[in-house]
Amino acid sequence: MMYHQLTVLERYTISKLRKAGLPVAEMARILGCHRSTIYREYHRNSVQIGRCLTYCPSKAQERRNGRLRRSRRGPHHDQGQYARVVSLLRQQWSPEQIAGTLAQQGEFRISFQTIYRHVRRDWRAGGKLYLELRQRYKRRKRHYGLEKRGRLQGKRMIDERPASVETRQEVGHWEGDTVAGASTDKHCIVTLVERATGYTLIGKLHCRTTKALNRKVLELIRRSGLPFLSITYDNGTEFHGHAAMEEASGATIYFAHPHHPWERGTNENTNGLIRQYLPKGESMSGVAQRHCNAIAHRLNTRPRKRYGFRSPEQQLFG
Repeated sequence: MMYHQLTVLERYTISKLRKAGLPVAEMARILGCHRSTIYREYHRNSVQIGRCLTYCPSKAQERRNGRLRRSRRGPHHDQGQYARVVSLLRQQWSPEQIAGTLAQQGEFRISFQTIYRHVRRDWRAGGKLYLELRQRYKRRKRHYGLEKRGRLQGKRMIDERPASVETRQEVGHWEGDTVAGASTDKHCIVTLVERATGYTLIGKLHCRTTKALNRKVLELIRRSGLPFLSITYDNGTEFHGHAAMEEASGATIYFAHPHHPWERGTNENTNGLIRQYLPKGESMSGVAQRHCNAIAHRLNTRPRKRYGFRSPEQQLFG
């Protein structure tokens, strides 16, 4: 089994599975890692609260980031190897995809952190390599005000979702959200991501209304021919037609808690990847469904670290 460092999403998953009472061996199987990885995670990143040690995923990530900042290593790669990395960056591969694929193919080993450092050095020297990165990282606010969106009674919350959905062993459980362009523009897209495989469907919306969203989601479901057993949505008012959607699609609809994006972590991560093609703040009025299909195809055929650098398409169709 190939070694990898735990991600933020995996740390939140560990916390949730631990609260559900799963043994470490089962947690390791779900995450695709060795059980010693989870034992080591507990040992290194648990925090003292009162007289008890407890595991907090946000604190664990802070500790990991601190160790990474304090680490210092000399150069281990030549210019030819960096040229290979740059060529893959210009094909719109992420640093993690590059590092994993190069190691898997036996070319050479390089960590994604080293690739990011190389990009940063290039930027400091006046280079433009940073423009090849698919995402820009910003510090996000972690405090929230009162929920200002419309409230809907009778919706199923994610707490009611069967525990089996969390294991990602069954194809057919999806996460959904809308992604906006310019703040003054009604045009947007709806994204659906399958939890077990990461397979993505994208639909163009001319307005963010309940009727328009349900129509487009049903179109995506029927055109894909894929199983839809459940969909976990964000809390936007455009999803308030969930009862009609359940009746038309046969899928059970659940809702994440307000301001808990990690409960739909697969969808949130995918929406970040889509921003490479549809940047935040830019109008989507010129985006057609064929553009959405092309973006989805690119995402579905890229290698993913979590699947051993197989693509979502390979995971779904073999």
